[in-house]
Amino acid sequence: MFSALRRPARPGPAEPFVPPSRAQIARLLRYLRPYRVQMAVALVALVISSALSLLFPWIMQNLVDAVFARGDAAELNRITLLLIGAFLFNSVFRFVEGYTLSYVGERVVVDLRRETYAHLHTLSVRFFADRRTGELLSRLASDVTLVRAALTNNLTAVLGQAVSFAGSLALMLALNWRLTLFILILAPLISVNAVLFGRRLRRLSTEVQDQTADSAAAAEEALAGVRTVKAFTREPYEVQRYTEQLQRALNAALRLTVVRSAFGAVIAFLGFASLAGVLWFGGREVLAGRLTPGALIAFLVYGINIAASLGAFTGLYAQLQEALGASRRVFELLDEVPEIRDAPGALALPPARGRVTFERVSFAYQTPAANGRQPEAAPAVLRDIELEIQPGEVLALVGPSGAGKTTLFNLIPRFYDPTEGRVLLDGHDLRALTLASLRGQIGIVPQETQLFSGTVRENLRYGKLEASEAELEAAARAANAAEFIEQLPQGYDTVVGERGVKLSGGQRQRIAIARAILKDPRLLLLDEATSSLDSESEKLVEEALDRLMVNRTTVIIAHRLSTVHRADRIAVLEAGRLIELGNHAELLARDGLYARLYRMQFRESVGSGPLA
Repeated sequence: MFSALRRPARPGPAEPFVPPSRAQIARLLRYLRPYRVQMAVALVALVISSALSLLFPWIMQNLVDAVFARGDAAELNRITLLLIGAFLFNSVFRFVEGYTLSYVGERVVVDLRRETYAHLHTLSVRFFADRRTGELLSRLASDVTLVRAALTNNLTAVLGQAVSFAGSLALMLALNWRLTLFILILAPLISVNAVLFGRRLRRLSTEVQDQTADSAAAAEEALAGVRTVKAFTREPYEVQRYTEQLQRALNAALRLTVVRSAFGAVIAFLGFASLAGVLWFGGREVLAGRLTPGALIAFLVYGINIAASLGAFTGLYAQLQEALGASRRVFELLDEVPEIRDAPGALALPPARGRVTFERVSFAYQTPAANGRQPEAAPAVLRDIELEIQPGEVLALVGPSGAGKTTLFNLIPRFYDPTEGRVLLDGHDLRALTLASLRGQIGIVPQETQLFSGTVRENLRYGKLEASEAELEAAARAANAAEFIEQLPQGYDTVVGERGVKLSGGQRQRIAIARAILKDPRLLLLDEATSSLDSESEKLVEEALDRLMVNRTTVIIAHRLSTVHRADRIAVLEAGRLIELGNHAELLARDGLYARLYRMQFRESVGSGPLA
């Protein structure tokens, strides 16, 4: 829970500017490919509405030169009707554009989030161990939204401003080329400022996104551990910790705001300076008889259009930099290669007999990569494990904390691959089997039962999505869960709360066992957790486990002597090595580590204290 506190705030050194590559832009545009027709409709509507907007200055010119100068009331009526018609058509096309873009944008968000979320589920356990959930959620939420804006709103806005800019410039040249050249002198100044500010905006935008992700991670960790927070009365501490992270995010956002505001102010000044120049130079043209007053007014409006387009370009450029930074972060997730994945030509595991073999297995966790360095291997957690578990056998793993029991346990469903050696199931190297067929025949009942926030029925069906009502009830009875489920307010339709918070530990365990019964696995992996239950719950859970283990190869991380007594064999681990193997009586007779652990627990409380 306190990992966010241990991590220092992300540093904010200036990143070198990396212009978007063609590959990155092409990859972004790929998400628009399924909506080519809708985008074409939106673009046509946008071009037409932008072109219609160019009629207004021309109408103003005719109003001044043809109506006011000659006092022609009939021309005034015609111009007014033309103006109303232009605005009406413009509104219709803007509606088509806005609706179509919103439709495409929302679809793109769904597609990109679904792809990112689906890819996250292909990644290995180690990936999630090295990252915080809140940070990943930030990628799915805020970063994807920024990418959506770049692909739809920003893309079409750039095109619309380009039409307005090009059309205004062409009409200005037609009106008076001298005055047009005068305005264009300031264009390079605006372009240079856009590039310089854009680099700064991109770096600050990335920093804001990082700090926002850190804030989300800090909140997610504290809320996930709310019971611990309350037990230690650390609410003020967590609020202060979150406030400090929010302050860092706020400081980054304010720095971005300062640069963005300065950017807009500089561009606005340059734009209005251009208009002032137009008034001065254009006034001289009118006085010289080379330009009519109406043409000068039209010229000013076209000049405002150009200034507005340049200002919009700069704002869109800043937003594009934000979106490109966000897209890189999303693509980093999508480009993450699953460490554990199906090998080319992997075989589907036939119905397993359940023989599990460890051949000279060693394993070391990798430390996360930092500062661009490659991950480093930590000291070995398992060393030269040689072990064969027979079909239908119940094997208990015993040893002091840190001996490697959980790591050995996690190699069987291939959450990790051995650093050396291999693990086999019925003679098949696990790496030669498809993950779906392997894990489809393994049932896991963890020490910390993970329930989802839906109903009891939905949590049970996680073991078998197509299970019938009769199968659900039979599994619940076998797991000693039916009685308490039927006493819940809505029975099987009772919502259990996030992580099953509305249920007791024993109830959660029995639902987990029922879920495993529904799956009907050939191999059962059980991180036995009855040491934390009261006597009645423990008895009910143990009865359910006895039923679950029948005719199944079972590996148990044992915490209680009662479990060890029922095991066919006991594997004793110490410092990552398998140092003893045998049944309860044999190991007691050897008077080794197992005997010492047994006597230690026996002295505490015969049959009830924790063994490991």
